[in-house]
Amino acid sequence: MKIYLIGMGCGTIKGATAVAIDALKKADLIIGAPRLLEDLGDEFEARKLPAILAKDIAQVIDAESGKKPESIAIAYSGDSGFYSGCRSLLPLLEGKGAEVQVLPGISSVQMLSARLQRPWHDWNLFSAHGVDCSAVAAVLKGKPAFFLTGGALKPKHLCMELTEAGLGDLEVTIAERLSYSDEHIWHGKASDFVNQDFDTLAIVLCEKLEIAPRRTSGFDDESFTRGKVPMTKQEVRSVILSKLGIKEGETVWDVGAGTGSVSVEMALAASEGKVYAIECVPEGCELIDINRKKLGAWNLKVVEGKAPESLEGLPAPDAVFIGGTRGNMSPILEFIKEKNSEARICISAIAIESLGEATTELAKLGYDVSITQVSFSNDKPVGKLHMMIGGNPIFIVMGTPVR
Repeated sequence: MKIYLIGMGCGTIKGATAVAIDALKKADLIIGAPRLLEDLGDEFEARKLPAILAKDIAQVIDAESGKKPESIAIAYSGDSGFYSGCRSLLPLLEGKGAEVQVLPGISSVQMLSARLQRPWHDWNLFSAHGVDCSAVAAVLKGKPAFFLTGGALKPKHLCMELTEAGLGDLEVTIAERLSYSDEHIWHGKASDFVNQDFDTLAIVLCEKLEIAPRRTSGFDDESFTRGKVPMTKQEVRSVILSKLGIKEGETVWDVGAGTGSVSVEMALAASEGKVYAIECVPEGCELIDINRKKLGAWNLKVVEGKAPESLEGLPAPDAVFIGGTRGNMSPILEFIKEKNSEARICISAIAIESLGEATTELAKLGYDVSITQVSFSNDKPVGKLHMMIGGNPIFIVMGTPVR
């Protein structure tokens, strides 16, 4: 028995390859989504059974194997190698004694590329079809971002996410029902489509977002707009980022974010994740927003309010930096542990009393506690000479979950 896993191409059967059409015509049984089966005319004489999920297709094959079909064709939309159900079905076909062959098709990526008359080799490809996907994280990679859509996450939701992050002016292309007689392609800004509904057969292309070249942590203090709100200095920020060891896809909180200097650097480190800057001073919130836009930290969200009350409703953090507590150190730490007992916690302290409270409360909650003191001096010209001016010693307290 031969089993063909066939990429039918984007849209109608007219977009299928000659090899795919030949395999379909020779098949004794064709299995696939109802939409694909309905598009097959009378020239495809095989029996047709609807099934979409890999386990359901495998069950149909098992049930039909007793009839000893010579050839079974499994029809998939698009290309068999691009976010296709083929990858789930192939392991289920092992050991069935069948000769399995995968036939590729023309994907929606290729079809859109042809319609736009431009190459797609520099696009980043993502699926928002029934899976969680972040449009902001995708465009932060600095290349055009292509999205398959479907299920709960639709084009307008991707555009809404971009707009809410401050990227509403980013140019996007939305194409629906490519290759069908009623296909349509829209061009505009992300903000133009936040309230527009599209067909379930829709794809989105976000144009390249210009971003600054990535660099190690520790931006110059002059990179940030300060105002009168306290700011964590460059040398201290570098140590904080090093201690937290933030990974690309993590969710991070900055409690008592001030001007957002640490928030911004954490957001750039967690480029595929999300950072929340919690600040109760309105001027500070305004400065954080200015700095996030200034340095391209589009995955940073400002939360105005006092912790721990303002932490309610935020997704569980993987790492937390605490730069200020307004006297709520204990309830803030308790809330973090309740939200995620595995979260890494870093606290900065200037006063001895704050150091003592941080170490005591972390130890009480069962964390391994380590302390680093950061002292630094910067030069200041005095006539023809240079003097070193010392900054305040800062204590960096790290709370690591005990495993």
